[in-house]
Amino acid sequence: MFNTYRQLFTLPGTAAFALAGLLARLPLSMTGIGLITMLSQQRGAYALAGMVSASFALSIALLAPRISALVDRHGQRKVLPWAAAISAGAMFALLACSHWQGPDWLLLALAALVGALPSMPAMVRARWTVLLRGTPQLQTAYALEAVLDDVCFIVGPPLSVGLSMALFPEAGPMASSLLLLAGVGLFVAQRRTEPPVDGTLQSMRQQSLARHPVVRTLALFMLAQGVIVGTVDVASVAFATQQGQPAAASIVLSFYALGSCVMGLVFGTLRLQAPLHRQIAWVGASVCITAVPLLLATNVLTLTLGVLLAGVTFGPTITVAMGLVEQQVPHQRLTEGMTWLLTGLAMGVALGAAAAGWATDLWGARTSFVVALLAGVAMWALGWLAGRQARACDGLPAQGTAAASR
Repeated sequence: MFNTYRQLFTLPGTAAFALAGLLARLPLSMTGIGLITMLSQQRGAYALAGMVSASFALSIALLAPRISALVDRHGQRKVLPWAAAISAGAMFALLACSHWQGPDWLLLALAALVGALPSMPAMVRARWTVLLRGTPQLQTAYALEAVLDDVCFIVGPPLSVGLSMALFPEAGPMASSLLLLAGVGLFVAQRRTEPPVDGTLQSMRQQSLARHPVVRTLALFMLAQGVIVGTVDVASVAFATQQGQPAAASIVLSFYALGSCVMGLVFGTLRLQAPLHRQIAWVGASVCITAVPLLLATNVLTLTLGVLLAGVTFGPTITVAMGLVEQQVPHQRLTEGMTWLLTGLAMGVALGAAAAGWATDLWGARTSFVVALLAGVAMWALGWLAGRQARACDGLPAQGTAAASR
């Protein structure tokens, strides 16, 4: 298995852009929780902290696909430094405003500008796609990226919170912006692996890929996956606390990440013969089925096993979804297409956390896992629909590499 992944890095420049991209994507998982930690320490106001974090999350949902569309049109080297500079500059202004007790409305406005954070996971996947399009290794690269996404969401939040608690309140958000600037700078310096720009896109007015039926359905599919992730995060903490073992929550959540990482790596080495429009329906069904044991947990041990089983489906799900997008959208607009899916995932995590918190208050931690089950049912239906839409789109001249890859 490891030899399969090692072969990816025999290509010139791949190790450099993968490492730079890993640094640059950490802020996506560090910023929201960092803002909450900072403001709760400085002002003791969790409501304000939540509103500022929500402003940041909503801004990402609105801005990230548009920034990626600009990248497809003008190139990574021309767009990413500006986006990173706007995001980091707004963050430094927000830190100053918070430190010197600026008005709440200004914090919300600056948090929205911090949302100019570019979707670095999509940028890295775009480079892999250019290098490996039409080869079985592309699925391996997508699986690796799914694992690295997991690693970022494992490492990023505790790193941000730890810095703010151990040093000073602003340390976590400040570190996220510094990592963004450093990572993007190193990433765009790798020019030989940068995806080429199609000159026709610069002179054409393009409709948003959110209008593409497969992209739209897959964005909702990934939003439902994010709801499951957010629910598992919040409900597991509440469940462990109700069991009198609050410290065990971190162990429970680590098993979700473990299942996702291990299965994601294994899945990347498989060479399945089934087309992606069938695989997307299968993974949607598997997510739904593995959400059921979460409702049956009676103690921390059974919850840990249930969470491990649920985590096993995450890596393959995002790998198949990204592969289907690569087949269905014009290759010149791949970055935007992938960003819609990643934006859906991020928004789903926020919505899932909020829904699970509400359900926990009403019905208790164990019953709140019903939110994850409902999201799983939605993924089953949306996976089936995406597969059907993908089959309907097959053969259209605007579908990029669809014909070639089948």
